Amino acid sequence: MSDSEPRLLILETSGRVGLVALAQGAGLLAARRLDEARRHARDLAPAVRDLLAEHNWKPGNVDAVIVSLGPGSYTGLRVGIMSAKTFAYATGSALIGVETFRAIALQAGQTVRLDVIADAQQDKIYVERFVRASGTEPWSVETVLHIGRLDDWLAALPSDVAVTGPGLHVHGKSIPGHICQISPEQWDPRTDSLLQIGLARFHSGERDDVWKVEPIYLRPSSAEEQKQAIRTGSYPPLQGDRKNPLS
Repeated sequence: MSDSEPRLLILETSGRVGLVALAQGAGLLAARRLDEARRHARDLAPAVRDLLAEHNWKPGNVDAVIVSLGPGSYTGLRVGIMSAKTFAYATGSALIGVETFRAIALQAGQTVRLDVIADAQQDKIYVERFVRASGTEPWSVETVLHIGRLDDWLAALPSDVAVTGPGLHVHGKSIPGHICQISPEQWDPRTDSLLQIGLARFHSGERDDVWKVEPIYLRPSSAEEQKQAIRTGSYPPLQGDRKNPLS
């Protein structure tokens, strides 16, 4: 591994288990799981500090921060992205955002049509469809990321589309048996997938603006929905939020 290769910090906080990793060039050096109770705000900064110390890196040695943009946990994404923006601003490192569903699609093996899904509460899902000419070609988007009703998506799901994503933890049993489900260990984004996409962006000269990067989240947070309910006098049930593993 050459010392001239970029030193990279990777933050993934879109799901239940947060991940922090260091890489140099394409080589992943170390990764750490955050508290599964999802106290990302409490655990993220110490995890970054400890990983840097273990590899004798100072914050100013980091060339870029690669951060998962979502969709996913509203709170987790806010913590991860704000931490990445703060670190990049304070150290002068580049900020590289990666769409979480693109990272998950990268893990899907040889399939050529793929739906990546995540739970969106109240029997709805986030879904984005990817397509490619062969199992070795890059993915392109066939149907852009959107929120839809689970039943509507299932009714229209073509038999040649494989399914993956963290939504399968919640809705996997609803998928018809003739539909291919990618293996469970590939449903959640991995730091090596974020690294592959983020490093390509870094080498191509792409950089994200620390003042403009926001989570990819197509609906209001639970707190915002409750605030709107108070304004309008419409009070949606709270149990959907409690059941949502991504909230």
